[in-house]
Amino acid sequence: MPSFLEITPDKLNRIIGTPTAPTIIDVRDDGDFSADPRLIPGSVRRDYRKVAEWADDFSGPSVVLCQKGQKLAHGVAAHLRALGKPAEVLEGGFEAWRASSAALVPQDKLPPRDDRGRTVWVTRSRPKIDRIACPWLIRRFVDPSAVFLFVPAAEVAGVADRFNATPFDIEGATWSHRGELCTFDIMVEEFGLGTAPLLRLAAIVRGADTARPELAPEVPGLLAASLGLSRMFNDDLEQLEAGMLLYDAFYRWCRDATDETHNWPNARKG
Repeated sequence: MPSFLEITPDKLNRIIGTPTAPTIIDVRDDGDFSADPRLIPGSVRRDYRKVAEWADDFSGPSVVLCQKGQKLAHGVAAHLRALGKPAEVLEGGFEAWRASSAALVPQDKLPPRDDRGRTVWVTRSRPKIDRIACPWLIRRFVDPSAVFLFVPAAEVAGVADRFNATPFDIEGATWSHRGELCTFDIMVEEFGLGTAPLLRLAAIVRGADTARPELAPEVPGLLAASLGLSRMFNDDLEQLEAGMLLYDAFYRWCRDATDETHNWPNARKG
């Protein structure tokens, strides 16, 4: 039973990927991290010894984890609370999360970060499906502070080079279509995020992005909503923000509501 200062791996796993998820701060020391250089989805690494220097980088609720959920995590969380920032500790730390068989993101799959600790990505402008779905996945499960640059297709490679950005969903990029799989599929696989809900969502995205409505009954719905959004917004970043809500809804359906139906209550009392 966790104390009121702790959160269980199961409870944290239920809120990861949702818009209200807390910031997850990994303060494992270098030795523990090098022994298993994987990250809880959406987490950021910070040096526990420098908590006073980086504490102001975070404003909302946070969950702190170390190897076993003991002195390092509790010390950092206590520092954050002393600064008026709500903070809990992951019960059992990284070891408990790993034992629960929940998803873990390999550190070596993450692109380099800028001087503010953010991953920076670049793709073609006027996004439709994959180029909204992938940023949603990255922000919800990989890097909540990720920056996305939308530029003309001919400029993607040049922008990637000059601004140290990672190109995606464009021919020749590492993060792009492979065979029958779309970029979203590749990211789910490479980032170690192959949970049942995300694999279900990946099939819907793949069907909508590659004109294969037979892959899932929901494909035409996602396609229609995506094309509608692309016509509602001239600004790609505004479209991305609207698309985040769309994919939040599809993800929660994939996770929690696939067996639920809705029928109009036609019967009258009496």
